[in-house]
Amino acid sequence: MSTAHELTRPAPLPGDRPHAAVPGPAGPDGGPRVPAQAWSTDDSYAAALRSGRGPLFLRRTDGWLLPLEVERWCARADAADLEVLARCEGAVLDVGCGPGRLVAALAAQGRHALGIDVSEAAVAGTVRRGGAALCRSVFEPLPGEGGWGTVLLLDGNIGIGGDPAALLDRLARLLVPGGLLVAETAPVDVDERARVQVVDATAVPGPAARPFPWARLGTPALLRHAARAGWRAEDQWAAGPRRFVALRNRAGRRASSSAEPPNSTAVISSQRAAKPLAESPAADR
Repeated sequence: MSTAHELTRPAPLPGDRPHAAVPGPAGPDGGPRVPAQAWSTDDSYAAALRSGRGPLFLRRTDGWLLPLEVERWCARADAADLEVLARCEGAVLDVGCGPGRLVAALAAQGRHALGIDVSEAAVAGTVRRGGAALCRSVFEPLPGEGGWGTVLLLDGNIGIGGDPAALLDRLARLLVPGGLLVAETAPVDVDERARVQVVDATAVPGPAARPFPWARLGTPALLRHAARAGWRAEDQWAAGPRRFVALRNRAGRRASSSAEPPNSTAVISSQRAAKPLAESPAADR
């Protein structure tokens, strides 16, 4: 059974006043518009966020492992994060916000920010930190489409859906004309697509998690994809081992007609049901 409550500290955001998590809107057949993603249904990921530690990995089907920085995600925003936040303009949408360190840091600065994540554990963590978050995929209709000043795509989230071109097109529709995207890239020159699983290195082996599409892009690859999609490269920089790119939404896109209308009310569902659904390019964390 689901329980729901409205948060008590709403933050004004473009076109809406979302407070926390809601299930996505229904599709044409009455079911959810996008599928349950591996991140949203993976118990090991949720457990790692609750405990604040790993080890957790993305494993490709060939066995290669990519470590996930759970401890850093669950800590406070560090110097590299704060440099990113200092560059943000207007209201900020953090895509794949995880447990909310960036949204919480922006809220503490008195800035308008919203996190979205398909994981209830991530959304709950964001709310506990004092941030606003919705349990949504970036490919679902979102509040304030076409009105966000900055979109953040950090911590490997350029990989969402395994299709960088589709993701960049979607983000352009969320931003104001001339809006800013700050993305974190891989520290090596890579441009790959793969199917991966979330793996807990300490867990007793059980049924294999369902693979989902993911991508890894270094800075050169992201700049190539961005140029083809009509983005203008504004800056790139490094902070220790981390690499970042700032892109400007050159043309501005019309928001989808399926976007939520202004002044809708969002609530948090702490027991959102997870249903096995059809495949889609929306596998975001």
